[in-house]
Amino acid sequence: MTTIFLVCAVVGGTILAFQFVMTFVGFGHNDVDIIDDIPDSFDGFDGHLEVGDPHGSTEMFGVLSFKTVVAAVTFFGIAGMTAQSGGLSLPGQLTIAITAGLGALYGVYYLMRAVYRLGQSGNLRITNAIGRTATVNVSIPAGNEGPGKVQVKIQDRLEEFPAITSAAENLSTGAKVVVVSVVSGNTLEVEPLVEPTETTA
Repeated sequence: MTTIFLVCAVVGGTILAFQFVMTFVGFGHNDVDIIDDIPDSFDGFDGHLEVGDPHGSTEMFGVLSFKTVVAAVTFFGIAGMTAQSGGLSLPGQLTIAITAGLGALYGVYYLMRAVYRLGQSGNLRITNAIGRTATVNVSIPAGNEGPGKVQVKIQDRLEEFPAITSAAENLSTGAKVVVVSVVSGNTLEVEPLVEPTETTA
């Protein structure tokens, strides 16, 4: 295992350092995704992964990118070598190495997502949601009695906003609605989505 740990640490660390330098000098804005454009809510981050079950197996694929995998390999190697030098048994070495690798994988993923959201937040135009179909995430009381929440895809991003409705009945979680206006701030007004009726000739 010494060779495996060493190769992972050296190769992964070299690529990681190269990525850092390229990002620092302005050439690292684009990422090479292994799994690209998998939806985070099957409502369909870009990388707004709109996967049907955000807690399902597809979420694992959603975190895979060149940067996250390189970080995982690097920390797998470094942690494995550290555990080996500490005299741990092979199972102990693998446990620590795998744990460190997974930690790096998810750590880099969430860091990249946070940076992306921060960079894009100022460009979001909530008015672009008007006329779009949304999904109720938290039940919305009828008659403008109070806000619920909806998820709507705007500017290639799945966003969640508070929402109210003047409909006569509550809009339950999972219901499809249409955004009709922006009430105030980031609160949307929605109406139930009326499915077109089929006409027979």
